[in-house]
Parts: sequence; C-alpha cells; structure tokens
Amino acid sequence: MWTPILLCFTGSDGEGSEHATATLPAAFSDLLPHFLVEPEDEFIVKNKPVTLTCRSTPATQIYFKCNGEWVHQDDHLIERTVDPATALPIMQVKIDITRQQVEKIFGLDEYWCQCVAWSTTGTQKSQKAYIRIAYLRKNFEEEPQGKEVALDQEVLLRCHPPEGVPQAEVEWQRNEDVINPASDPNFFITADHNLVIKKARLADTGNYTCVAKNIVARRKSTSATVLVYVDGGWSEWSKWSACGADCSMWRSRECTQPSPGTGGKDCQGLDLQSLNCTSEQCPQTVSGAEDVALYVGIVAVALCLTLLLIVVVLVYRRKKEDLDADVADSSILTTGFQPMGIKPSKPENSHLLTIQPDLTTTTTSYQGTLRSRHEATGKFSMTNGPLLDPLPNGSHTLHNGKLTSDPAEFVSRLSTQSYFKTLPRDVANTSYGTFNFLGGRLTIPNTGISLLIPPEAIPRGKIYEIYLTVQRKEDLRLPLAGCQTVLSPVVSCGPPGVVLSRPVILSMDHCSDACLDNWAVRLKKQNYEGTWEDVLLMGEELVSEPYYCQLEAETCRLFSEQLGTLALVGESLHMGAAKRLRLVLFSDAYCSTLEYNIRVYCMDDTQDVFKEVMQMERQLGGRLIDEPHVLLFKDSYHNLRLSIHDMPQAHWRSKLLAGYQEIPFYHIWNGSQRYLHCTFTLERLSLSTCELTCQLCVWQVEGEGQSFSLDFNIAKDTRAVDSEFLLMDSNATALAGPSAFQIPYLIRQKICSSLDAPCPNGADWRMLAQRLKLERHMSFFASKASPTSMILDLWEAQHFHSGNINQLATVMADIGKQEAMIFLVSDGEC
Repeated sequence: MWTPILLCFTGSDGEGSEHATATLPAAFSDLLPHFLVEPEDEFIVKNKPVTLTCRSTPATQIYFKCNGEWVHQDDHLIERTVDPATALPIMQVKIDITRQQVEKIFGLDEYWCQCVAWSTTGTQKSQKAYIRIAYLRKNFEEEPQGKEVALDQEVLLRCHPPEGVPQAEVEWQRNEDVINPASDPNFFITADHNLVIKKARLADTGNYTCVAKNIVARRKSTSATVLVYVDGGWSEWSKWSACGADCSMWRSRECTQPSPGTGGKDCQGLDLQSLNCTSEQCPQTVSGAEDVALYVGIVAVALCLTLLLIVVVLVYRRKKEDLDADVADSSILTTGFQPMGIKPSKPENSHLLTIQPDLTTTTTSYQGTLRSRHEATGKFSMTNGPLLDPLPNGSHTLHNGKLTSDPAEFVSRLSTQSYFKTLPRDVANTSYGTFNFLGGRLTIPNTGISLLIPPEAIPRGKIYEIYLTVQRKEDLRLPLAGCQTVLSPVVSCGPPGVVLSRPVILSMDHCSDACLDNWAVRLKKQNYEGTWEDVLLMGEELVSEPYYCQLEAETCRLFSEQLGTLALVGESLHMGAAKRLRLVLFSDAYCSTLEYNIRVYCMDDTQDVFKEVMQMERQLGGRLIDEPHVLLFKDSYHNLRLSIHDMPQAHWRSKLLAGYQEIPFYHIWNGSQRYLHCTFTLERLSLSTCELTCQLCVWQVEGEGQSFSLDFNIAKDTRAVDSEFLLMDSNATALAGPSAFQIPYLIRQKICSSLDAPCPNGADWRMLAQRLKLERHMSFFASKASPTSMILDLWEAQHFHSGNINQLATVMADIGKQEAMIFLVSDGEC
C-alpha cells in the first residue's frame, strides 16, 4: 500500500521543493485547510472513466483515498495557484476512476473516494464521493395494458420502469407524442409513474407508451391501445302515425343521442313500435281479384328461384369433383413416392412406410394444365389488378416434381408489379414455383433458407405462383433500438395476401446462442407501407396468432399463415447474451510480390452470409486458408481485437504498426453491414520464401477468443475459391407435389386419421410429439384441427435432407399402432 509522506523542507532562499510546504504568512500560519471544491458522486457510463476534483486553501498537499486505500501520487494531476487577495496557496488535484476499478469490488461494497488536504497546522478530509456504474435494464417490471373504456370513464395505465442506476425518469407518450399534464390537465402522472386519464374523451383513443430514460439509455414499453367507445342512446319516440290500411299505426325512434361509436354498443330495445287502431279509425278495405293474383304471382316466382338454385348447386359440385380428379391424377400422386435418402438395405420396420415403386418407368411426368378450369377464379389478384400476368396457355411438365421454368424470367416479371418493384433482381438468391393443394418446397441453395408448403395449405382449386428470396440487409435496413441486433437473414416469401388453409413453414438460420433466458427475440414483418412491425415475441406465442416459432440450436422454424418479408431481431436481457460470429480466413490465391495479405472476415454465423462472402472472394481470386471458427460475441460493450504472432522473424514481418487491430462493438452488434473484415499485410524478405507459419488470434476484450494456427505454402494450391468450396446444393430449388416430402401423401393421411383422435392411454399425437422431442409445442399442436399434420409438417421441415423415414416408422411402432392397418398401401391405392 502506498502512503503519502508530508515533506516540509524550506530552502535557504525561502522556496520549497515540489512537495515542500510553502511558507505561509504569519497571520495564516495556524489555519487549517478548507475545501473550495469537494468530490461529488459520479456515474460511469459504459466504459468512459470519470474525473474527481478536489481544491483546498491553504493547502500544501492533497491526496485521494479510495475505499480506504491511498491513490498513488503518480495518478494525481496537481495544479498550484495563489489567491491574489490573501496570498494563500491554493491546490487542486484530479484523479480518474475507471470502470475496471469499480468492478473489482462490485457487489462487496460501494466504491467511494475522498481527498485529504494538509497545511502547516493539520489536515482536513472532504466528503465522500460515491462512484457507481450506470445501467438501465431492458425489461419493464410492469408494462401498460390496453383497455376499452366508455366515454367519460377514468382510465389508469400502470408502468413500473426497468431497474437502473441512476433511477430512470418516466414520461408517457400517446401516438409517439409526449404527454404534458401541465398543458392538458385531463392527464395526471402519479408519483409511482402511472398515467391517469381523468375523463376519457374520444380524442384520447390511441397507443400509449411508457418511456424510461437515464444517462445510459432510453427504453420504451410495449404500446397499450386505449379505445374510448360510445354506447348508443335512444332518441324520443316520434308521434303515432295515422291508422293505415292494415288497421295499425306506428311510431319510431333512432339510436342517435348519441350514436354508437368506436365499437360501442348499439341501443337496446325496439326502434319501431306498432299498435292496432280502433275500429272507428280503421279505413274500410275490400279484397278483390287483384290481391289474389298478386299472391299467386309471388308464390310462382319463389318456386322458380328455388329450382334454379338447386340446379346451380348440382352443376358446381359436379365441376368441382372433376377438377379435383384431374389435379389429383394418379401419375402425380405417385411422383416421388419412393422416400428420399433410403438406403438399399432394409432395417427393421423399414416395410412400415415403404411403397413398392413402379420399376417399369424411369421418369414420371405430369402432362396437363396446372390452372383451374375456371381461369378467372384460379388466379390470385389484388385491388389494383392481377398480381401476376397470366401464364401462357399450355402445360407445365413436372419431371420428378422439379419445376423447369426460367427463374430470370419470373423475377423480371414479378418485379414489374407495383408492390414488388423493390425486390432485388437477384436470381441466384431467389427461387419460385407453381403449386396447388398437393404442396411443395422452395429452397435457396447454400443459405439454410427453405419454405415448406404442406399438403392442403393451398385451397383445392387454387394455383399459386410462390417465390422465396433472401434480402441484403443493406437493401432493407431494420430499425434497431437499444441493445437490439439482427439475428437472421431478411427473407421475403410471397405474394403477400394469398389465402392459405393452414400454415407454411419457413426455415432460416439464426446466430443467437439459442438461450431464451438471455434474449427477448422478436419476429418482425414489413407491412405494405414499408414499416416494420413486431408480430411475435418468442416464448410468449399465442396459439391464436398467425405465427408460431421453434428456435433450434442454429435454425428457426416459423409456422406462418401469412406470407411477407420477415426477420428475427434479438434484444439482450443481460451481458451474458451472445451471438455467434463465424471467423473465416482468406488469402490471395497467387502472390508475385513481397507483400502477402491475409483477410479475416467476422460475420453472423448464418449460411447465407457465408455464401455471399465465398462468392465475393471467388471474384477476387481469393482462397480459403483454414476451417472457419465460431466465436461467441457477448453484449458487454467490449470491442473485438485481432492480432498476428509467432512469425519466423528471419523470413517474415508484419506491416501492422500497432499490436492489434480492433473492430468497435457497435459495428458488430448494431451495424447494418452483413460482414466486416480486417486485412493483415505481411512482407516476406525474399521472393523465394513460400512457407508461412504464424498464429492469428481473434478475441473480444474480457471475453472469448479463437486462435488460428497457420502453416502452409503460399505458392502451392493456388486455386481460387470454386464450386467445391461453395458446397453447391445439388437439390432442386423448387419441388412440387409428393416429391417434396419424405412421407407419401396417402400414408400421411392415414397417420393423421389414426393419431388425431384422443386415445385414453395416450397413444395418439401427444405421444408422437413426445417421442420427437416436440412436447414444448403441445398447446400449439392442440389448437389445430389436425395436430398430427402439424407435427409431420415440422418433421418434414427438419429432416428433408438428412431424415430417415425408417426412424419415423420405428417411432410409430413404439406408439403401439398396428402398422398393417395404417401404413401398408397397395399399388392400387397409390
């Protein structure tokens, strides 16, 4: 421990050394020092240090003491002056306090500092200054809830802001405008931050948001919608009318005082009242032949209309049956029925889900139009006209379920539509297909992005052209606030607004640590106006909503009843939240100079970004020099550092002047760039030097790190990145009908009919979900008309490339169902 020593030397010339006590005038030699400025409480914001200041007179020395220990004299910034009026010495001292110093004792005690001043008479201590790390939690302890209230009713909206240091200030907003009770006395904000609307007015209808802020951050609660409604009231009854020909009179009243508004109740009771007239008031009428003719005519017209309606219904049903029979032709039903990925060997239970293939043909194709016979009803249209131009008359041919149209022509035609003009014309990252009630699948190769369209998702009799594309984040910038970060690619599937009978499943990669305790993960959707809306909060899904999500270790499976542009955005709940970064190293495939570059890419750990970087390096003539590494990057505000070490000094040297390169935290966490990279420029001392060995390190300050041990010859393997490195996906981008699924269509129907009905011993869809480790989604499955079909859809989405249908057959056998009753399908049935 360093202890200050008071030095009191006086030179022969009357001037002291730097630490000497200056000679004070005799009249002030017995004065104790008093403080002109004392240190005050401070807050450390993020990583910025704070400065404490102390000024005293008459003082010869001042030192700070923090948490009982003296601060070293080298850490003091000292300034000496003399008061011109009294000739007394004035001394000012400053010190800096860093976040690391405070964190060392965090949780044990509060960090405090005080200064001690000396004079020739004695010492004085200043007040203690407390230094705290400022923060503001992300989640509100209580958020306002939406309400529907009657006119003039009092409204109370509660808000308990997030925990923070210093304590957060609270303001309220209505439709993004700040509420000021001073200018509108109908509002009142209580001491515990609740908002009171004294008498609800129609103008008070809107979205109310509680906003908490301190010196660190600004947080917004979820908006609460307040709807002020007006119940209708009755006007006075009108006067009775004159007695009519039917010997009755009537009177009326209207629901106009006030009229019901904004969802208010209609008036209760009758609005028209009749009363029989007395015989004296009733006019005398005589029924004649004209009345009889009128009644006969009415009856005749009614009979004709009834017969016409019966004929129309019969014709419609006959045409609908013919259409279904045409579309569900046996050739398309058997297309691709042989399950994909089945090995020649047949393990136990392999017979359960297998149909004997027709070995007499090598290619199965379906000839005929895929459009409804009623062309006008088969096309999807929007209010501004047809969404897509009609396809040329003719037939589409499906070879093993693969669609063979030109994708460039489709994207070009799609981009001419009014809503889709903003879509990128990126054929390499777009797939499309034409689908009917048999469903299908769209895949963007090497991106991890696919769209499963289950059977019966498209209504029977409808034909949809559906597309799937991945957007560049530079093209569509998501609005991020606070500690939010983009966790997935931005994916568009459409056309938006198409009618679906059941959810499709969108699969895409994400880069979070997949721990929902660390994150508030939201699904965002872009609306028709181009603004982004929150449509789902992960972990708090409601079965009544059109979206539902399963978050796996690296993939998100999204059940969606609506098509559109979607992305996952995460907000970290604490500093333990981490997103996965993929670190990839490239160098020049060919080097003829002394300089040699190594490029280190830091990107979100999703396949679509990796594909983009690989394609770009292929154009640059780069080559991959090591396997990619994954780094967990935490929300700790700390930067990412990169350095290179252990090069043979006799042959190589680095041209980097500093010890490391650094990427700021916010460029990675909140940045809009899909990837970042640093370049290390090395220099070999001779052109004959080709062997390079070194250690390349990437780490987050006070966090996790990864190390690359490089040992290679820069003159060998000069191939640029090619298709071998791009891991080209050999699967078709669009598959229509049964070939898109592992489970044959008829077998699927039998499984659903067997397991949907509840079984007393639990041998139904619930056991299937448990065996497939999907029990977390029981409530979602149970809300659907066919829970089994939802489970099978999710299994298809998960196992299309690697699934073994025999494993599913084994699970079915374990449930206890008799395979002969469920799975054995004859060739005739297929």
